[in-house]
Amino acid sequence: MKKVIITCAVTGSIHTPSMSPHLPLTPHHIADQAIEAAEAGAAILHLHARDPNDGRPAFDPSIYQQFLPRIHAATDAVLNITTGGAITMTLEQRLAGAVDISAEMASCNMGSMNFAIFPVLEKMKEFRYDWERDYIEGTRSAIFRNTFADIEQIFERLGQGHGTRFEFECYEVGHLYNLKHFVDRGLIKGPIFLQFVLGVLGGIGPDPENLVHMKRIADKLFGDQYQWSVLGAGRHQMPLITQAALMGGNVRVGLEDSLMLGPGRLATSNAEQVRMIRSVLETLGMEIATPDEARKMLRLKGRDKIRL
Repeated sequence: MKKVIITCAVTGSIHTPSMSPHLPLTPHHIADQAIEAAEAGAAILHLHARDPNDGRPAFDPSIYQQFLPRIHAATDAVLNITTGGAITMTLEQRLAGAVDISAEMASCNMGSMNFAIFPVLEKMKEFRYDWERDYIEGTRSAIFRNTFADIEQIFERLGQGHGTRFEFECYEVGHLYNLKHFVDRGLIKGPIFLQFVLGVLGGIGPDPENLVHMKRIADKLFGDQYQWSVLGAGRHQMPLITQAALMGGNVRVGLEDSLMLGPGRLATSNAEQVRMIRSVLETLGMEIATPDEARKMLRLKGRDKIRL
């Protein structure tokens, strides 16, 4: 049985400050929670930046530089920098953080889609910051843009320009075929690291049979030249990633993906989710991959090749 890679997505750009008091917003808190998650067993840390003044999604490399060096110095975890950013950002803004540090790994979204969280407004009564309501409501009419030209730019500027390898985020089956198109053109070489994303409104639903279907199509398209992981959104996080591990996959947790630890219980930190899934995996007899083992499995360029 191969070792399981745990990815932790520390803050993201979807959840807003009013949704949880435990969501890390400042560089100090992002670094604290990322380091704790790595110590708990996360081999890969998926990272976004936030404006330290009001917690809104940010892209300025100077903000990344307030927490990435500290994480890099305190852990040997793989730093996986977003290129998804937020739906309000341009592609140039979304690439800024990863390009600035010549990232070892970056996320790459494999197609345009509706990416909606506006239904949560039915439950939210109070907001810490004025921007939150409009940001959430904006997902009703916005499109998360990832055109073929956009993706080509990401491959050219990061993949070819910096030797960055990617976590390919696939929110539906068509995204797998988009990736196969780029593989056939020779723009991407294995091993591919797929992140199946289930449960986001606008993407494939969180049904267990959908995970089986995504895996079957990935086998058809990529044979044995890929690694894979699962992101289960919201309350579907732990059931879906446990299913993924039983199917031979890797797992992703973190407050970007779910603010909860269980029904009606907010997670107090990213590390709490890491410790929970690690306990599940080890109870099932699985071993947890170290950062260096993850680097070998994914053929990353190494932590000494980034600019921090």
